[in-house]
Amino acid sequence: MARRGQAMSTATPSPIKLSSPATGEFWEIPVLYEDNDLLALDKPANLLVSPDRYDPQRPNLMGLLHRDIARGAPWAKQRSLAYLSNVHRLDFETTGVLLLTRSKSTLIHLANQFGNQTPIKEYLALIQGPPAESSFVVDQKIAPFPGRPGHMRVDPKHGKRSRTEFFTLESFRGYTWMKGLPRTGRTHQLRVHLAFLRHPIVGDRMYGGRPLLLSKLKPGYRLKSDRTERPLLQRVSLHASRLTVIHPVTSETITIASPLPKDLRVALKYLRQFAALSTPPNRPQRSALPGDGLDQTDGDESGTDQQ
Repeated sequence: MARRGQAMSTATPSPIKLSSPATGEFWEIPVLYEDNDLLALDKPANLLVSPDRYDPQRPNLMGLLHRDIARGAPWAKQRSLAYLSNVHRLDFETTGVLLLTRSKSTLIHLANQFGNQTPIKEYLALIQGPPAESSFVVDQKIAPFPGRPGHMRVDPKHGKRSRTEFFTLESFRGYTWMKGLPRTGRTHQLRVHLAFLRHPIVGDRMYGGRPLLLSKLKPGYRLKSDRTERPLLQRVSLHASRLTVIHPVTSETITIASPLPKDLRVALKYLRQFAALSTPPNRPQRSALPGDGLDQTDGDESGTDQQ
């Protein structure tokens, strides 16, 4: 879903179908927005955006897209695509809005926007515990963690300036549904800032997050002796819900939104059912906004078996 100023696009582009025969994986990726200059995808969980420097053979989204463009796959032919490049990245387990460009000139324009921190990026996250305040700002420098490839940490001495604004959307017993607005673009920024506050994102094993288990929520939960409980959430519970940029050609402001994926919808359903809290004094329950998870329900019990 995309918005230009106040005009909402109603067209539903056909999804992009990708496969990795080497690993037996298949993806049908929704298109959130497209025009002659831009293509925004709804990135699924557990898919790299770019090649892994430590394991270049792992499937990655850009590699699969470029392969299909080169061989003239139907989705690429339909769009007359000859060039596609990502403007930013999302982590392997993170879902949501990923913006691509269809020419080098638009890539340069948008890269400058991201370099100047002009785009507004909104994330949704389920975190462990209740934060001390319903809204807060984390202003802590971030740097690579020495001796731990791929890990980051708060490092006041050697880190780069990093700032994130957080807002509570909904509170549960032991968990909080939050919106995060990173004002800088550091690797793992929201994950590191929340872990620094000792409120890691649910399922974020790298930074101390635990999976979400129905047995911890539902009174009297029983599991057959020959079964192993599968978590409601065992990936990083982080979703890139909205991205606002200035269009590189028209100069219009566009906002691209991604709906919550099923695993997060199901998790919120069970939290509301078994871990709901009454609205705290002086903190009125606010109205739902599209895409923040407050306006969505999912009654499919099968969602407890996550992939």
